[in-house]
Amino acid sequence: MNPQVWRDRYRLMVLMRRFEEACLTGVASKEIHGELHTAFGQEAIAVALAEHVRDDDALTSTHRNHLHAIAKRIPLHPLMAEIFEKETGLCGGFGGHMHLFDRERRFSTTGIVGASLPVALGHAYASRLRGDDAVAVAVIGDGSVNTGGFHESMNLASVLGVGLVVIIENNEWAISVPFSAASSTPTLAERAGGYALSGERVDGLDVEATSAAIGRAFAHARAGRPAIVEAMCYRFRGHYEGDLDLYRDAAEKAERTATQDPLVITRQRLDGVLDGAELDELERSATAEINELVAAVRRESQPDRGIARNHVFVSGLVAQQGVFS
Repeated sequence: MNPQVWRDRYRLMVLMRRFEEACLTGVASKEIHGELHTAFGQEAIAVALAEHVRDDDALTSTHRNHLHAIAKRIPLHPLMAEIFEKETGLCGGFGGHMHLFDRERRFSTTGIVGASLPVALGHAYASRLRGDDAVAVAVIGDGSVNTGGFHESMNLASVLGVGLVVIIENNEWAISVPFSAASSTPTLAERAGGYALSGERVDGLDVEATSAAIGRAFAHARAGRPAIVEAMCYRFRGHYEGDLDLYRDAAEKAERTATQDPLVITRQRLDGVLDGAELDELERSATAEINELVAAVRRESQPDRGIARNHVFVSGLVAQQGVFS
């Protein structure tokens, strides 16, 4: 085990958790509006992804997107500022937490289930037209796999032979529908065979195993062969903040949260590899970084209400002049 690799992994995992905890405070204070979706319990997958995705790769995400943005190395300040609806955010506060976009880093999200897959396919096809080996990554949930967009995108990706990696975060629930009640196959990875693609299921709580699986998928994609990775995990909170989450058994949820936390699992694994005091310091460092970040973001301004109609039509200025009234 390379100690520095594990230091970086553990600190990034803690940083992701603290980032989303900070977002929760914005929901409680009503600084963040709408249905905020968090990924507590899914950090190991994002950390593994971060180890393989390059700056020139494209990454499309879902409504549960914060960790993927961090994995794509979106700067934390404009990322959190956008989630807190500030004018200093990635999209000037217009997108909010569900519609993050960074053109330079080829990162985008959508609130429509399964809709990010065709976007990633377009990025992968563009890469082939350019003649480079940049790949496109679509991170989706298990619910997206049952949409027509998944079938169409995977079939066309195989036909075209483009560099597409699809990472399915199977947290066992599509809102209130359990995976077992929505899939005709025991796994989602096995569906790859129907498209003549590589498919692999991995324990998404094990950052090392997940990194290895994602690494294999990226190797396939850079050679022009699409691949699917199904990473098993469990979301600790409701589908969104405000979801009463009554569809899951409370005892089961408590047990899973206590025993399947990737941060706890990773720290236990590092016992004897890294000193406990060093791990404590990594946690303090990540926590302090996020505390300073959210404090700075909270001092910033929201967009002026006078420009609220900008970006709605081709020209917000035209809209303000009453052309579309």
